[in-house]
Amino acid sequence: MRHAVAAPVRLLVLGDSLTAGYGLPAEEGFQAKLAAALKAKGADVVLVDAAVSGDTTADAAARLDWALGGGEVDAALVELGGNDGLRALDPKQMRANLTHILDTFQAKHIPVLLSGMIAPPNLGTEYGDQFTAVFTDLGRRPGLIYDPFFLEGLVGHPDLAQADGLHPNAAGVDIEVARLTPIILTLVAQAQAQMKDLPKAGQG
Repeated sequence: MRHAVAAPVRLLVLGDSLTAGYGLPAEEGFQAKLAAALKAKGADVVLVDAAVSGDTTADAAARLDWALGGGEVDAALVELGGNDGLRALDPKQMRANLTHILDTFQAKHIPVLLSGMIAPPNLGTEYGDQFTAVFTDLGRRPGLIYDPFFLEGLVGHPDLAQADGLHPNAAGVDIEVARLTPIILTLVAQAQAQMKDLPKAGQG
């Protein structure tokens, strides 16, 4: 956590293919469009790309120290879980992985937006309920900003998906960014408050 209030907020995007822009030109991917939307709102934000296509929560947890080691980070967007669901991995392990990730950010005084995921319906109701409960429970952590479903507004709209039926196309990304930008602006404001207040508290 840095302490220079005038500096841009460095937002780490810890995610999988959905935030890595899989299947799209770089300028049409989630991060490029999010950066443009934040700039249009007057927010001074630098995105730090830590999204890797194919990553499970275990993969992201394993590389978290590396992702944080590349420079100062002031806030984080965590978008994970889709690949855990596609591989029918144990929701208990997903919970442990995400808890480790969130604990690490908390220890470093880095505010977080956790964006949730829903399991594929073919895995059954019991698995789906356990999967969803991981995000619902973690979303109640004090100080955490929680968005229940990263793909909200896209499921059931094949015109917003790529040919694989899983990843948003450019129009789908536009919807994601429009929906998430106000939430991320709240995260940015939280980070700016942290950047200002931590030196006074002698923390960091």
